[in-house]
Amino acid sequence: MPIAENFPEGLSPAGRILHSDGEHFHFVWGPGRGGAEAAQSPEVRAAHAARGEKIEPLGVSGTMVAVDWDSCVADGACIEACPVQVFQWYRTEKDVPASQAVGQTFEGTGSAEKDERKDHTDKADPIREHDCIWCMACVSVCPPQAIKVDQANVERHEKAAAAGLGA
Repeated sequence: MPIAENFPEGLSPAGRILHSDGEHFHFVWGPGRGGAEAAQSPEVRAAHAARGEKIEPLGVSGTMVAVDWDSCVADGACIEACPVQVFQWYRTEKDVPASQAVGQTFEGTGSAEKDERKDHTDKADPIREHDCIWCMACVSVCPPQAIKVDQANVERHEKAAAAGLGA
């Protein structure tokens, strides 16, 4: 199932992923959805088993550039398509389970190359969503339709930040 058309309706900030510049961050919205596309992918299941990690509901990373991590199958098409490198494979910078990415600070130095993911447990993270130019290239190439880019969600991000949510 693609990311919800009405995202982030019905979800709440579950935490933040911070950018090391001290200014930017993006929310992770939850609750996550168990049994989504990632949990059904044989490659994703095998990669989790090889790492001894269980597949668990993760939620949506980002607000204006939102990636449903429960649907993301680590294809990398979004990373390849993005002309301004909004995305990185988060595990190439910090090799922790996705459930532990919340609260972490990232430099934004992880790989932005499609074929450089650690394995199929990796996720495309919109670490530089503040640099998005709204071209929609990532949305058009995502096989499970796990990405939603919506400039109108800037207001949602700002309201949640002002309220101190997800801190």
